[in-house]
Amino acid sequence: MPELTRTEAIDLVGRYEAGQEIPERMRADVRMLGALLGRVLRESGSPGLYEDVERLRAATIQAYTDETPEAFERAARIADSFTVERADEVARAFTVYFHLANLVEEHQRVRILRERDGRPEKEDATDSVAAAFVRLAAEVGDDTALERLQAMRFHPVFTAHPTEARRSAISRSIRRLATLLDEHDAMIRNGADERRAERRMIEEIDTLWRTAPLRPEKPSPTDEVRSVMEVFDETLYTSVPHVYRRVDDALQGPAAGSRAPVVRPFVRIGSWVGGDRDGNPFVTASVTRKAAKIASQHILLGLERTTNRIGRTLTLDAATTPPSAALLGLLDRLVSEDEEAAAEIAKRSPNEPHRRTLLLLARRISATSRRDARLAYTDPDQFLADLRIVQDSLVQAPAPRQAFGHLQQLIWQVETFGFHLTELEVRQHSAVHARALAELDGGGPRSEMTEEVLAVIRSVAAIQRRLGPRAAGRYIVSFTRSAQDLANVHRLAEYAAEAGGSRPVLDVIPLFETFADLQAAPGILAEIVEHPEFRDRLKQTGRRLEVMLGYSDSSKDVGPVAATLALYEAQARIAAWADDNDIELTLFHGRGGALGRGGGPANTAILGQPPHSVDGRFKLTEQGEVIFARYGEPAIAMRHIDQVAAAVLLASAPSIEQRNRAAAERFADVAATMDVASRERFFSLVKAPGFAPWFAQVTPMEEIGLLALGSRPARRGLSVESLEDLRAIPWVFAWTQARINLAGWFGLGSALEAVGDLDLLRSAYEDWPLFRTLIDNVAMSLAKADSRIARRYLDLGDRDDLAGLVMGELELTRSWVVQVAGGRELLQNRPVLQRAVKLRSPYVDALSLLQLRALRALREAAASGTPADPEQQRLLLLSVSGVAAGLQNTG
Repeated sequence: MPELTRTEAIDLVGRYEAGQEIPERMRADVRMLGALLGRVLRESGSPGLYEDVERLRAATIQAYTDETPEAFERAARIADSFTVERADEVARAFTVYFHLANLVEEHQRVRILRERDGRPEKEDATDSVAAAFVRLAAEVGDDTALERLQAMRFHPVFTAHPTEARRSAISRSIRRLATLLDEHDAMIRNGADERRAERRMIEEIDTLWRTAPLRPEKPSPTDEVRSVMEVFDETLYTSVPHVYRRVDDALQGPAAGSRAPVVRPFVRIGSWVGGDRDGNPFVTASVTRKAAKIASQHILLGLERTTNRIGRTLTLDAATTPPSAALLGLLDRLVSEDEEAAAEIAKRSPNEPHRRTLLLLARRISATSRRDARLAYTDPDQFLADLRIVQDSLVQAPAPRQAFGHLQQLIWQVETFGFHLTELEVRQHSAVHARALAELDGGGPRSEMTEEVLAVIRSVAAIQRRLGPRAAGRYIVSFTRSAQDLANVHRLAEYAAEAGGSRPVLDVIPLFETFADLQAAPGILAEIVEHPEFRDRLKQTGRRLEVMLGYSDSSKDVGPVAATLALYEAQARIAAWADDNDIELTLFHGRGGALGRGGGPANTAILGQPPHSVDGRFKLTEQGEVIFARYGEPAIAMRHIDQVAAAVLLASAPSIEQRNRAAAERFADVAATMDVASRERFFSLVKAPGFAPWFAQVTPMEEIGLLALGSRPARRGLSVESLEDLRAIPWVFAWTQARINLAGWFGLGSALEAVGDLDLLRSAYEDWPLFRTLIDNVAMSLAKADSRIARRYLDLGDRDDLAGLVMGELELTRSWVVQVAGGRELLQNRPVLQRAVKLRSPYVDALSLLQLRALRALREAAASGTPADPEQQRLLLLSVSGVAAGLQNTG
């Protein structure tokens, strides 16, 4: 098949993109940024680069649309024909295109959110907390609904798992482009000259093109802490109180802002960054203390600036807004403690006591950050008490709008973030604790590992002394397999305090990860709550207990279908046990970004949970690319928090609980059949002799370890003869890069065929939320897979039996999912997502073809015993980064 002429290529690309039904404003943005990128490639790329990019683009679009072997072979030949230097440039060009396309999609989402803002008729009960409250109140009454709203908790926990393939420099460049795109929109609305914005955009795109896409070295744990702080500074600090404000506005109507809010802060931010040492030797006790210090510095600086800003605007004269006696008493105390500054402030605000008070409070926050004992607060409760004196004085004045306006948002920020910002959590493997205790009990010399375990516990105590118990104290035991694994942490705390130090307040949390551990969980919990340390802690907390469930390892253990069913069953049994024992349970969901690790839309997953397993409390891990996708842009962050919190509130509605209970009972036989069939199919693959080295051969698993994604090693000490110690992230990441996405779907086709009754399965899809979520998530995973490219990867290994098993299950699963969901193709019932996948797929194919040629060269070199070509390694890593950007998920 001959190559297309330039005119034919332009016509094909135009017809393809026009056929995707893109909204006009979004289409204009894609066209504009694409044209600017084309200019950059012509100006800054090597001669002929732009033309080669266009050749490959047209070829992959043609191969995607007509699906003939000849069209696909022609696209592959073009990718193979480039020199390695040109292939490098082409891979970078497509990667930049994906960054721009992702930005345009995000920009369009923000546009839609802004247009919808304040229009409740556009929302259903799962779209916002306010809408969910109305539905819940209709079922349980206003008073009960308000109690549940005020007791609700949404607790995202940011982790440093290495799944963000972009460099921070790339992310910052994209954020600058987002600002320029906003400015461009404003110029269009105001009839201003757009050329200035376009000139600045092309400058930024040129910078993006010239910026090295790969990190030169792995980030340190401290680098990871600072990276997460960017999200806080740019988004969360202001977005979270805005969510509270929007809910209160909706519930109180015109009276909102002039009387006390009915909303109480329901977001808590957790972090494993700098605390998660499971398999990461670079996270030390020193790093943990440093992580807490960095987070505290960020929140204290934010609170100081906010208090100052509000203070400067609170120019209320005492004649119009008389201060209360309590406020005058507070002001006198502040003046006596900080006389020189107070005198200077009084000159500028001679008869403005509320303003003077807030400006002096800002100085106390600054002193807290500097650790100036003379003025510093000892804890955030002291600061809150002072703010409430100011607020009460304004209410009495009466100046209620000043009391419940910006000052209320500051109070919400302190209640949400304290002086610590993130609640830092420690995670360590149970086997490490057991080895440390064996040494300590033996009385012999202590290894470096054991000393570090004790130092970590001491660091938690030091953080609590500095920032309060909320700042740290959750201690997660990964691979919990017995009650003794949990009790060991308290024994270690005794050893850590031997030298006269204080013991920290510890909430020891089990993490149940494998299939067997999930089944054993209720028995382990029943035993551990009788342990003296646990019994005492339950009394102190009002019988609150947290339990973590691991999605990643359970999926790698028994396959995605059986893991999904096992996790549901484990939650149901744990929730029933907690209910019987009068325990306020919080289930902590260790979800990853990818579908093979429990990813997917969180709000739909919440609404499909077993009765009483949520009860107004939801905690989950957020990691890598998910952190920036969900929390990197203020409007999207607010929307995400609002939607997830709405689902948390609504999950305990009697109608939702009854629906889930009835569906679980009605389709129990379907679940049992699917469980057995999916596991058998999964085991036939992963337990086949030689599977592990074959997996390493046909995917870029080994090469992914060369990417400087995160500080944590990709393995727990794996040889390619065993998958047991392979972390779930490279397991998922490697299958994603091979365009197979096996970790998200393998075994489902066999499971559905074992049930065999299409009418029954369609009924389950309609009436069983857990099943519908599973089918929809698998449809998304399959839509991002590509059979022709997958076949090329599998051909890299000399195992036709395993390759045939994978491809057979892929086609079987695709067929059943389409039939069960209805329609003629994947994602037909989710047109926006389907459009996004289709728009990207041909361009991802281009990068996959470049990756394949590099991987093939590396495998051939390894087979002949020659050293790997560094240029081919670089090309492969560039393509990995680009495919991750195109698919918008990694591990």
